[in-house]
Amino acid sequence: MGSMGGSRHLKAINAPRYWPILRKEYKWAVKPSPGPHPISRSLPLLILVRDMLGYAKTGKEARRLIAEGYFKIDGRVRRDYKFPVGVMDVIEIVGINKYYRVIPVPTKVLGLIEISREEASFKLCRIENKTTVKNGHIQLNLHDGRNVLIRVNDPRNPVEDTYDTLGVLKLSIPVQQILDYVPLKEGVIAIVSGGRNVGRVGKIVSIHKGMRRYRSIVTLEDKQGNKFQTSLDYIFPIGVEKPLIKLPEGAW
Repeated sequence: MGSMGGSRHLKAINAPRYWPILRKEYKWAVKPSPGPHPISRSLPLLILVRDMLGYAKTGKEARRLIAEGYFKIDGRVRRDYKFPVGVMDVIEIVGINKYYRVIPVPTKVLGLIEISREEASFKLCRIENKTTVKNGHIQLNLHDGRNVLIRVNDPRNPVEDTYDTLGVLKLSIPVQQILDYVPLKEGVIAIVSGGRNVGRVGKIVSIHKGMRRYRSIVTLEDKQGNKFQTSLDYIFPIGVEKPLIKLPEGAW
């Protein structure tokens, strides 16, 4: 009888193109475990520690550091070297007060930016879907697998439901308390999380709705006044008047 489910292995040549690994020198790469981010939009913790942060020279050294609990993701110690790390995740290096956020960057798709301890206390999460659960409460399904419950006093008049899909919540970590909300609308500052314009930051000028989210087109304008377009599926709001998070120099 054949094995059930997908393969537990990943060849380096088939890994996402933005992973900073040597594809022709090694046959195999670390395949991320099932987790908060899909494999196409994440990278395993081992590659982040070894190839991006440079705290280890080999995979064995990186696995040992991870197993000893030196790395926190969103405020929780992760000991699985295959744990998938994705957009807006906050990485803390335990013991040396170093904090990083994963953000979209041009060409490389995912990159790290060092942030302060204060900024490391929260993360931005995009609302992917909304559902109504028992007693009329609203459940928000976020891009990193989180679910946030909005309690409603009167299901017939849910005045507490002020959140829309593709808007962004500013959540404290690891407590997961809502600190702020950035809606998806014209005039909001957003970062592009995929496509040929990945990593670019601009103010939303217009939103042309199509039959599906990926067919909807959003026009943005960067700080130099250049306009560009991308799919609505790649839009990640990050602020109204100014970005809520630190960005690479020159991005905004």
